[in-house]
Amino acid sequence: MPPARKRARKYDSARTRAAVLAQFAHVREAVAALTPEQLAGPTRLGEWTVRDLAAHLTTALASLTRKLAEPEPAGRELALADWPTATAEGAAGIDADTRAIDTGDLPALYAETLARYEEALATAFDERIVPTRFGAMTLADFLVTRTVELVVHTDDLTAATGADIPYDRQALAACTRLLADALAAKAPGGAVEVRIPPYAVVQCVEGPRHTRGTPPNVVETDPLTWVRLATGRTEWAAELDAAHVSASGERADLEDLLPLMG
Repeated sequence: MPPARKRARKYDSARTRAAVLAQFAHVREAVAALTPEQLAGPTRLGEWTVRDLAAHLTTALASLTRKLAEPEPAGRELALADWPTATAEGAAGIDADTRAIDTGDLPALYAETLARYEEALATAFDERIVPTRFGAMTLADFLVTRTVELVVHTDDLTAATGADIPYDRQALAACTRLLADALAAKAPGGAVEVRIPPYAVVQCVEGPRHTRGTPPNVVETDPLTWVRLATGRTEWAAELDAAHVSASGERADLEDLLPLMG
């Protein structure tokens, strides 16, 4: 009999809303400071330039604004912890949507995106069902996914430009926790404890469940390393070799379970 799914984590919606705005503000400031040469440079995201990446970052907010303008679905179709793995199906559509954005005036794009987002969110309730590319979700849940989009691509932008872009603590925490919960949903069980201090601890992988004392199978890493592993920006073996991940116990090998997002 498969392990029962754990109770879904609760997020403070007011903090999530504030975190999305705070991280978007950090990105907006960083993009405004980039030179034309930097914007034309490459990224680790295939053929995307930094300008393409900067444009895509606005969709973290713009996609929600558009979805709130559509008819409300009858009910929720996608659990929050299943969203990361569901995104693997949308890569082609996401690329097409990004390339369709007019990137001629990035400051204006960011300003317009923010204004429309704030207007749309002002009267939207957390329980409102939002249609998404991967299935209908509550607004509160979809807002948590926005922290993942912003944090992951903030790291991409930093890697491409060397810019020192801050991470809002609540945005990084929500992103880390959702990706940890996605691992637990993908590989339910209690044989391995995954620690990502100071934000998350989850148990996963089928096998003997640990209840007392030091767990026999433990994985520990920092939040940004975890985000990179979960999204395929880096590889398990490389992070082990670099001592960015510690893994003890015969079951503490997550290589075959990563990445979680496409």
